Amino acid sequence: MSERVVTVASVVINVRDYELEKAFWGAVLGADVRQEFSPWFVWFEPQHEGGISVALQTVAEPTEGTRRLHLDTVVDDIDTAKASIIELGGSHVEDREMGGFRWAVMHDPEGNEFCIAGTH
Repeated sequence: MSERVVTVASVVINVRDYELEKAFWGAVLGADVRQEFSPWFVWFEPQHEGGISVALQTVAEPTEGTRRLHLDTVVDDIDTAKASIIELGGSHVEDREMGGFRWAVMHDPEGNEFCIAGTH
């Protein structure tokens, strides 16, 4: 088994109507909000200890095809993880920051999107 580059933190759903989807998914999951940057991002508490969080991300346009969901991951160091992912055949799309929270959007070798964020 190879050394881990990232840890999966959440599965993210792209949404257009933030409040509607937040109410819907909160009720469906029976989960409280863990963290929120309204009206752009919300992460729900995992349903059980060690579980993965479901998160919602507001997007300006409907997301076409199968790109409506993506993984959010955490890493000790974003730059080191980016380099490892690129070395493994992935690619860097862009760096993002909001309210002091920094992350990078990445693609796997087939163009599937995922995000990496630092643990601190």
